[in-house]
Amino acid sequence: NIKPQAALELDRLVELMKKYPEMIIRVEAHTDTQGNATYNKGLSNRRAQATVQYVISKGISKDRISGVGMGQENPIVKCGANCTEADHAKNRRSEFIILKR
Repeated sequence: NIKPQAALELDRLVELMKKYPEMIIRVEAHTDTQGNATYNKGLSNRRAQATVQYVISKGISKDRISGVGMGQENPIVKCGANCTEADHAKNRRSEFIILKR
C-alpha cells in the first residue's frame, strides 16, 4: 500500500515525468536491517513494484519506469546492532535513479 505522504511525493514524480516525456526512471527500494535478509529482499521488491504500479496507474508508460528491491544491502546509516528507530527509518527508503533525461 502507498501511504498518503508517499502518494504526494509520487504524484510530484508523475508530474515531472509528464513534463519530460523522454525521462526513464528506476526505483530502488531499501529496507532497514531488522528481519532477515531474504525477507527484506522480498519486502523491498514488493515496495518497488507497488511504486512502479502507482506511477503507471497515473498515466506513465510501463516502458519508462522499472523497480528493483535492494533489501538491506545498502543502508544510509550503518549502525549495525546499535540502530535506533530513527536510524531504521532513514534506511527504509526508495530512491529514484534517472536512467535517461
